[in-house]
Amino acid sequence: MAVAVAANFREAAAEIGEEFEDQTEHTAVFSYGSSGQLFAQIVQGAPFDIFLSADRYRVSEAVQAGEAVTDSRFTYAIGRIALFSLDPSLTTGPQVLRKARFGRLAIAQPRTAPYGKAAVEAMEALGVLETLASRIVSGQSVAQAYQFVHSGNADLGFVSLAQVRTSPIGEYWLVPERLHLPIRQDAVLLKRGARSEAAREFLSFLGGSDAATILVQYGYGLPQ
Repeated sequence: MAVAVAANFREAAAEIGEEFEDQTEHTAVFSYGSSGQLFAQIVQGAPFDIFLSADRYRVSEAVQAGEAVTDSRFTYAIGRIALFSLDPSLTTGPQVLRKARFGRLAIAQPRTAPYGKAAVEAMEALGVLETLASRIVSGQSVAQAYQFVHSGNADLGFVSLAQVRTSPIGEYWLVPERLHLPIRQDAVLLKRGARSEAAREFLSFLGGSDAATILVQYGYGLPQ
């Protein structure tokens, strides 16, 4: 059973997949990327059974394109963004962005990655986007944005809270939710997986209490 997974959800998905395999006879194989990239692959015929997006928009597109089972979609997590750096002095809050005493700022590509879009919205809300525009470097996904910071190619970056909450290195500032639109992450069963018992069981598991425990551990909010 093949699952297309938004890059921010890599760590949580791996743990959920292990728990799912322990409790069932099924194995989930994950492929990661930005939500936009994964959607493009699905439309082009990539052999995925399930799509776990980092937003609601790409799932809606998959349904409209006839690639997904309409009544299977649901919100599985609420994402949070964090400003992450290996230098603790760069994660003390919005004043760091206003003072701009750093070189490069990494974000995910806002056109294809919901976490990148949320980062842009946060900078706009703080009134710093225009000032910081020349310092921004965009990764194809939030995973690449994190890697830019981790490798030292960027001084700080907007990443997923799930990527840094349990990280042994670096520090982060949790961006207030009021600074960007909610990151509602939707899941959907794709037409290829419509007859797959494993795919349906995985989606049921993802919406259950065991997965919810893992989601909270990684800093995701739960849908109401």
